[in-house]
Amino acid sequence: MDDDVVRQAPLFAALDDEAAGALRSTMARVDLMRSEVLFHEGDPGDRLYVIVDGKVKLGRASGDGRENLLAVLGPGEMFGELSLFDPGPRNATATAVADTMLIGLGTDDLVTWLAGRPDVSRQLLRALARRLRRTNEALADLVFSDVPGRVAKALLDLSERFGRPTDDGLRVAHDLTQEELAQLVGASRETVNKALADFASRNWLRLEARAVVLLDIERMRKRAR
Repeated sequence: MDDDVVRQAPLFAALDDEAAGALRSTMARVDLMRSEVLFHEGDPGDRLYVIVDGKVKLGRASGDGRENLLAVLGPGEMFGELSLFDPGPRNATATAVADTMLIGLGTDDLVTWLAGRPDVSRQLLRALARRLRRTNEALADLVFSDVPGRVAKALLDLSERFGRPTDDGLRVAHDLTQEELAQLVGASRETVNKALADFASRNWLRLEARAVVLLDIERMRKRAR
């Protein structure tokens, strides 16, 4: 297990090595294959998870079966922490979009462990605040941004977490299907594909299987505004 990745999670960021090791020893490892569901929307929320390797999407389904992706998370990121502060059913479905390894901790155990550790509690609250800020930005984008702008912004956001430099740009292995990428920006697959094709024709990016290579990040940033 990559300890450096685990230490990126807000749960561990405020801990010394001894305390972090003690907490990790109480956490259970979970392995998921691509497309495997960890929990469904409406399931009891009783565990917090940290991603060690791979990617997880959080999505919600509408009454007519359509799905909207709330987030795509990767190594060092955490989810399920809402059950710590507001016990209740899960508000999203968590699904692996690549082979994934997680570590999970029951919220009852976590509440006991957090007693007397206000620094860790503050880190968790900061993580929730960042998640809320990202949600508010996504809602504003749906109102004020067109689909190409939302696609550009989503790819830039994914590049910050999953991007790897190459000889000609920044390769973003997002592991999403075209349908999942469309769900992430709240648009139809056809409209998103049209935006991607336009970016590619302008030589701003190159399309690959479940990945893109960003060739002109500055142009993409301007289009995302």
